[in-house]
Amino acid sequence: MKKISLLLLLSIIGTTIFAQNNESLDLEKAIQIGLEKNYDVRIAVENINLREGEKKIGIGDYFMPILDAVYTRDYSVEDVEQVFRNDPEPVQIDGARSQNTNFTVVGIYGFRPESFVVMKRLGQLAEISELEAKIAVENTVAGLSTAYYRLVLELQRYEVLKKTLEFSQARLDIAKAQYDLGGAGKRDFLTAEVDYNSDLSLLLTQEQIIQNARVNLNELMALDPDTEFAVNDTILIGEKLTLLDLEENAFLENKTLLVNQRQKNVAFLEMRELQAQRLPTLNFNGNYVNNTSSSVAGFLLQNQRKGFNYGGNITFNLFSGLTQNRRIQNARVQQKVQEYTLDQYEIQLQSDIRRAYNTYFTNQNLLEVEKKNYEVAKESADIALERFRLGISSYLELRDAQVNLLTAEDRLITSIYNIKEQEIELLRLSGKIYFNNSYENLPIRP
Repeated sequence: MKKISLLLLLSIIGTTIFAQNNESLDLEKAIQIGLEKNYDVRIAVENINLREGEKKIGIGDYFMPILDAVYTRDYSVEDVEQVFRNDPEPVQIDGARSQNTNFTVVGIYGFRPESFVVMKRLGQLAEISELEAKIAVENTVAGLSTAYYRLVLELQRYEVLKKTLEFSQARLDIAKAQYDLGGAGKRDFLTAEVDYNSDLSLLLTQEQIIQNARVNLNELMALDPDTEFAVNDTILIGEKLTLLDLEENAFLENKTLLVNQRQKNVAFLEMRELQAQRLPTLNFNGNYVNNTSSSVAGFLLQNQRKGFNYGGNITFNLFSGLTQNRRIQNARVQQKVQEYTLDQYEIQLQSDIRRAYNTYFTNQNLLEVEKKNYEVAKESADIALERFRLGISSYLELRDAQVNLLTAEDRLITSIYNIKEQEIELLRLSGKIYFNNSYENLPIRP
């Protein structure tokens, strides 16, 4: 059997399971672990082996002869009463023993006209199972990548909230010092404390969000939910994608589209298979017989036969109650359904790429705006803090600058994540995600 290869990242065996909280996990290692342990991928690979097994069974059923060997040996003890023509007196034999020994080798070979069509259909089904395994791999890679970057995003948000809390702490310290010195009222101090507690609450909530993001990533890697690791704190955006290249590559490499094309071929071959069943079937048979029988009763005490016999026949169905016609009609309908399904998915694929690309393109433009906005908000917050420290601005002005900075930084990192998320989706839809993640070929076991 030919070796079937999937573009997997499983060529390196022996993944390290994270035992230490400070152990680093990059995206490549996460994908490696996920593809090795993820059960969707494992099931898809086993389905390939099932299809290959069905293909071998088909070769045996349609192209190989059947050869059976039978050996029998029978004994009997009977009371026999015999009357012969030349002796009217009956002969009584009590306990007459007889035995029969038979050895037969039977070979049968039948050629059915639909055999070659059946093998083509089984070959298409094997290709479909391989493509479905690749779909499982691509979905796993996309899911792992998105979950990994989601965790990075939530960690970045945590750092933003942490800096905001430090900002609020500085404001609280200033307000307390001013209150203690009598330079400000108690209301300003209490307001600063309320804002500090509010920011602390957001930080604690973010910790819970990070824990859930870790659980989601561990689930895709089939690891214990409590597994801890450190991830990279940067989301790197790849080279800018173009719509034309994505669409062209999608119609060549999108695995779901290729599956639909194969299913259309399968429907056509099923119809051809049924049509071929109308043709005559040719059968050949051959036997080798070695038979020995003996008995103490009768004139013939022993009879032995051995030798070959062979023959053949042609079978042609004349009438089957129009059942075959109805099956062929249903097969034509199924073929039409698969054609419509393929056309429908082509439209859906184009629409999915356009939607994802529109979001990707918009966020590319927003990124530059968010970068500038963040710089302005940061400078404004620094100025507001210094003015508040000098006592020439109110706490409302400082809080407003603080909230603006928090919002600007969150929008900036969210924009980067949105670009990366759509980039992953576009690579998945176009069938290019495995090239982006440096796969290696892995032979699927026979």
